[in-house]
Amino acid sequence: MSDQDYLKDISEIKDLMNRSSRFISLSGLSGILAGLYAIAGAAIAYFYLIPEGEYLVLDSWNFKTLVALLLGIAVLSIVTAFLLTTRKAKRNNEKIWDETTRRLLINFMIPLVTGGIYILIKLQSQHYGLTGALMLIFYGLALVNAAKYTLSKIRYLGYAEIILGLVCAALPGYGFWFWVAGFGILHVLYGSWMYVMEKKEG
Repeated sequence: MSDQDYLKDISEIKDLMNRSSRFISLSGLSGILAGLYAIAGAAIAYFYLIPEGEYLVLDSWNFKTLVALLLGIAVLSIVTAFLLTTRKAKRNNEKIWDETTRRLLINFMIPLVTGGIYILIKLQSQHYGLTGALMLIFYGLALVNAAKYTLSKIRYLGYAEIILGLVCAALPGYGFWFWVAGFGILHVLYGSWMYVMEKKEG
């Protein structure tokens, strides 16, 4: 057996090990659509829900509608990601649910749920200023934490979200626009990059 054959065998073994320890069927298109959903939701909030020059009151209909809108965007993004990822997994002959997927979700949800609870506590205390920054930071931490169980490139999106969140914390008056940049524009850019990479790979 030649050296090239050995190298080929080693490469195939590494690829099999990588597939067994990572969930690699995430769809770039789902990232693009999630970003577009966020941008559309932000446009609705900006023109119809956020009073100009005022803060949202926790018990107001504006705030409740805004929370419902955010939840709707999250659910739509999750459903879209599930459908597109399932389709890609079937195309790659991979299981959509196994031990790796379970570890991925646990590692993703721990920072995300922790951040969500902390944000709700701050909102109950009527501390609104850092909400956008906290959402970006905890979401970024969730992506970085989950990256070891999926495509490693996703950690770069996580790093970008964390950095954006920290800058947002330093400029709290622009939280809305940082939220749009983090959950909208960054998702579209990252999803587009992943989509192009998927096409190149095959």
